[in-house]
Amino acid sequence: MTELYANATKFYIDGKWVTPTSSAVLDVINPATEQVITQIAMGGKNDADLAVAAAKAAFPTYSATSREERLALLEKIAEIYKRRFADLTATVTAEMGAPTSLANQAQVPAGLGHVLTAVEILRNYPFEQVRGTTMLRREPVGVCAMITPWNWPVNQIMCKVAPALATGCTMVLKPSEIAPLSAVLVAEILEEAGVPAGVFNLVHGDGPSVGSVLSAHPDIDMVSFTGSTRAGILVSKNAADTVKRVSLELGGKSANIVLPDADLAKAAKGALVGCFPNTGQSCNATTRLLVHEDQRDELVGLIKKAAEGFTTGDPQSKETALGPLVSKTQFDKVQGLIQAGLDEGAEAVVGGVGLPDGLDKGYFVRPTVFVGVTPDMRIAREEIFGPVLSVITYRDEDEAIQIANDSEYGLSGAVQSADPAHAFQVASKIRTGMVGLNGAGPDFTAPFGGYKQSGNGREWGEQGFDEFTEVKAIMGYQPA
Repeated sequence: MTELYANATKFYIDGKWVTPTSSAVLDVINPATEQVITQIAMGGKNDADLAVAAAKAAFPTYSATSREERLALLEKIAEIYKRRFADLTATVTAEMGAPTSLANQAQVPAGLGHVLTAVEILRNYPFEQVRGTTMLRREPVGVCAMITPWNWPVNQIMCKVAPALATGCTMVLKPSEIAPLSAVLVAEILEEAGVPAGVFNLVHGDGPSVGSVLSAHPDIDMVSFTGSTRAGILVSKNAADTVKRVSLELGGKSANIVLPDADLAKAAKGALVGCFPNTGQSCNATTRLLVHEDQRDELVGLIKKAAEGFTTGDPQSKETALGPLVSKTQFDKVQGLIQAGLDEGAEAVVGGVGLPDGLDKGYFVRPTVFVGVTPDMRIAREEIFGPVLSVITYRDEDEAIQIANDSEYGLSGAVQSADPAHAFQVASKIRTGMVGLNGAGPDFTAPFGGYKQSGNGREWGEQGFDEFTEVKAIMGYQPA
């Protein structure tokens, strides 16, 4: 597989694969085997400066391209992306441990979905609106820094790159150094599609060496960051001196409210589907399950039975539903929080600490369901980023809503009810950016983002386009 990543020790700057200015490299580890896949080059300030300069030089020309030119470019990207689909699937599985089924059915299709959605939105996106004698113009925000995470690597890259290209921006991407190889393939796809030199640039590195340089850079007009709340705060502080736009998609501790009239069998399956896939490594995972106190035992019994269908193991196996966590650091964090749950008095009715049975290597964890959880416990308040579900009971609907909102986060949520109108009413009272009713899945045309410490700004859909534009008002406008 190493030959697939021939460009891993180079950066893509100004339309060329170039040798980094430093010789630093980093091993990329397969989390299922703990073996080295390959190495990537690690950049620094000089590399970031070169990439920003290339993006700045390309902006005047690219920002003036027509809607039709950008449509053709995105359609070409989609065509080549489809051809590289198998390479992307293999890469996502290797670098972050996503089971092949998940990579093939969700991880990689999500990236393509953002490109295809951008094409449809771009066809009719209102770059200009006339209101009386005032013309409102949406113009590209400028040179964008994109800092992306490891958990949904292709998805998070393309949900930024596609709308940025569509709106006429130029960009520098710093992907996560933990799962960076899919970014190399994305850069190759964009190069083959004919993205003009300097419009898209790729520099690998860590947060202090490259991420901080980009977020503080005076020639960067916008930073689009996805990652932890802690890191998002640092990005905002670094960006403050140059008053650039900052769009943050951060952590979550989302609640799934099961109302008393819900179908408990469906709710049990939905609770696990909302928490376990991607080994729990999704910011919008519904990791707090709120159930009426009179129905807890029945629902937990159904959950225990449903959990038996989630096989943990080799991500290459068709039978595997859950792969490893992405790294030793993440493994240790999740193990520590599972132990904290036990220490604080919660009961693990499924899973617990340690490796799953039959596995002696890899960063695998036992999918875990806790009962006896109270809202003040660490497992009920901290983002675990692992397959750990906390069951919390409530006495009445008002208390359920209060518990759901009692969080520093506000990214997502879910409501289960036999009455769709009632579910909508409850969803309207939850302070989050997204709520799914009765198992509804994601929508590429809907905005993705949250309230409170889950970030600011929105990705996906038309609102994702808005993030990459500035609004200019031209008064006294008269049509030609």
